[in-house]
Parts: sequence; structure tokens; C-alpha cells
Amino acid sequence: MSSHARPQSAHPQSLGTDAASSSAYLEFDRTQWGALRASTPLALSESELAELRGVNDQVALVEVEQIFLPLSRLLNLRVAATQQLADVTSTFLGALAPKAPFVIGLAGSVAVGKSTISRVLQAVLARWPNHPRVDLVTTDGFLFPNATLEARGLMSRKGFPESYDVRHLIEFLAELKAGRTEVRAPIYSHLVYDVVDDEIVVRQPDIVIVEGLNVLQVPPARTTNDPQLFVSDFFDFTIYVDAAEGAIKEWYVQRFFALRESAFSDPDSFFHHFAGLTDEQARAVAESIWESINGVNLRENIAPTRSRAHLVLEKGADHAVERVLLRRH
Repeated sequence: MSSHARPQSAHPQSLGTDAASSSAYLEFDRTQWGALRASTPLALSESELAELRGVNDQVALVEVEQIFLPLSRLLNLRVAATQQLADVTSTFLGALAPKAPFVIGLAGSVAVGKSTISRVLQAVLARWPNHPRVDLVTTDGFLFPNATLEARGLMSRKGFPESYDVRHLIEFLAELKAGRTEVRAPIYSHLVYDVVDDEIVVRQPDIVIVEGLNVLQVPPARTTNDPQLFVSDFFDFTIYVDAAEGAIKEWYVQRFFALRESAFSDPDSFFHHFAGLTDEQARAVAESIWESINGVNLRENIAPTRSRAHLVLEKGADHAVERVLLRRH
């Protein structure tokens, strides 16, 4: 951990970018970032935090204090500024503009801890008095159904950009930012490994966290001159959760072991056939899936989007955030 007194620009190797690109970020170690909490109170108990933790992702209360409270303070300031700008627009128009939520995009690899970070962030943000309604939507629900993926030969590419119904996701976000009274999003079941016949209803929240693998992805340019919208166009703030690939791979393997003892044992689970694997077999299967699917997706599609994020959370091998990179502009 660094002992610098002031934030430094990010090292090039931390983002896989050149020096010119990395200079766009300010770098903070845990102590420096934690000091930016100021007087933000810790309103989350150990029992509440236990309910938010994911499989093998043991975030501690001290990390909530050092990482999430400063982040919630930053986001609270940005939400307030965005709300003030909306008021200015309403004054100019002479009419009350529809209430649009502040949308946060959160990206990162499979098994890097996005879900836990999203839930903890949701909990701490909802404790601010001026934006108590914070919703969380995962882009898993916008995956094409298995039947569609199978018809297109994409089952082995599940999680890759082409496996998502991006048009549907953009329509959802557009309605969200238009201030619609109700916006509906599909739901994905990790038990049956497919989109299910159910929806989550979002009713004019103050903040929405949109969590997914490829939310910062920019698709290849079209050959026409038609206007093109990206998912990230609808975000007010973006976060990328980062770690060394070797660490993420091991977290994936350990999560596979944990699921083998829990979710996989359910006869209705899509992965029930893995429940009886020995430790050696389970590790071999998990590593094979990582090398053929998740690792490839990380290297080819997810990691290249890190430099598009407003903020990067860099984790160490113990899952704890060691460094925070904040975009200067």
C-alpha cells in the first residue's frame, strides 16, 4: 500500500493503457481514499452486510468505511448536481420536467465481485436523505433466451456482447431516463440458467445501478450514417471493478466449488450434473470453462472497457479493494 501524501496519476500498467491515457486518472490508496469519507456516517450493520455478500466475496465493514462511504459521498454530490441541473432545465422550460433517475453503470469480469459491490453500494446510497430510492438492475435479464442462443449457435458465447439483446436494453434505459412512471426489465435465473417469464418493475427511483459484464462496451461502427446509441450513453457515472486475471480465475474456481455444494445440488439447477464431481474434476471443469469462455471474454471484450470508466476499483488477491482510480474529468 502506498504511503504517498497526495493522489498520484495512475500507473500505465494498471489499466493496460499508455501513459497519456492513464494520466486521465487520479490514484488513491485505501488510506487516501478513506480520508475522503469526511463525516459520512456508517449506517450499515454487520448483520446487514452479511446479507449483501456474494459467494466467496467476504467484504468487511472496514472496507465499507474505507471504500464505499467515500464513493457514496462522491456520488451523492454528483446526484445533487444532476438534480440541480434538472431544476435549471425546468425553470428554462417553465414547466416541471419528468423526473429522471441518476444511472450508474458498473462493469467487470465474471467472479470479480460486481454483484456484491452493487448491493453494498445500493445499501449505502439509499441511506442518503435526498435519494432514498435506489434500484439495482442486472443486464443478465437482457441476455437472449437459451432457445435463441441455441438457434444462433451462441450458447458457448453466453456473456459475450453478441449474446445480449442490446436493443431491448437500450429501450429500457431510454424509458428510464425519460422519467416514465414504470419501466420493466426481464429477469434471469441463475438456477435454470435462462431468462424467465417474470419482470422487475422500476418505479421512478432516485438512482438506478445497472450491473453487467459489458455495460461499457462500444459496438463496432456501422457502415451507415444512422445515429448510433450505446448502453453507456445513458449512464451518469460508471465504475469498473478490476483485478489481476489470475486472481479472478481462482475466485471463479472457488465459486464453482461453493456452488457445487449449494445451488448445483438442486435438481432443478441447469448445472446439477456438476454436483457429483470430485474436487479434482470440479477444478478441471471450472478452469476449462474459464479458459474457453470467461477468460476470453474478459481479455477480448471486458478489460478493454476499463479506460472508459469514471472510476476503477482495483482489488487484490484477497478480494479487498487496494486502489481507487478516479477520472480527472
